[in-house]
Amino acid sequence: MTGVTEAGATVGQVAERFAVTVRTLHHYDEIGLVRPSGRSAAGYRLYSDADITRLQHVVVYRRLGFALEDVARILDDPAADVTEHLRRQRDAVTSRLDELSDLVVAIDRALEAQMSGIRLTREEQRELFGNGFTEEDQAEARERWGETEEWKQSRARTARYTKADWEVVTAEQRAVDEAFVAAKRSGASPDSEAARAAAEAHGRHIHDRFYDLSPEMHRCLARMYLADERFTRYYDDREPGLAQYVHDAILALRAM
Repeated sequence: MTGVTEAGATVGQVAERFAVTVRTLHHYDEIGLVRPSGRSAAGYRLYSDADITRLQHVVVYRRLGFALEDVARILDDPAADVTEHLRRQRDAVTSRLDELSDLVVAIDRALEAQMSGIRLTREEQRELFGNGFTEEDQAEARERWGETEEWKQSRARTARYTKADWEVVTAEQRAVDEAFVAAKRSGASPDSEAARAAAEAHGRHIHDRFYDLSPEMHRCLARMYLADERFTRYYDDREPGLAQYVHDAILALRAM
């Protein structure tokens, strides 16, 4: 019987491999998007290597947000081969990563602002910290740090800050970040004079603007920059490996 073979993957095996439901695979079969080309002796659907490759493309495009009609049109393009599909998918994923990276940076800024008890209008928040400032970020920061003395002290200090004050604070923070970046790019080790100076400026900025920063709390912040991926990303987005460098520089300073 033509098309009957024991070679191939069953619907259940394919569903498990691609983390989709059997019902989804049946739907793809019904609409002609991915039709298993083989049948077992008992009449069960079997997917060939070519079928699985096509399904792989479908799964990727769907996760990127493409409609089924658009996926079918793309896959049935006679001018596109597997390599072309992979290139398209890579471009789409890269674009999405860039968008998500920008969003994470905005959220990181909002978290840091909320740790400081920022008091600005929404328009001023967006102007200073971008568009990622949300009620959810405020709630998370309050839940995480709200019971600490540092949070209470920071809230008391920053409650008096005006927009002009926050502009100065933001500029100071940017200068600290740039000092760390410059030290790292120069090849200076984390225990060098330049790196320790940046770490000292970092601690002084927090101590002067937000709350009394003890050496132990400074070390705790350094560890958090590696333990919390959002803070790690905040620094590494500015310079690859910067979070580790900042961590090491602070510990070198506070070990003295």
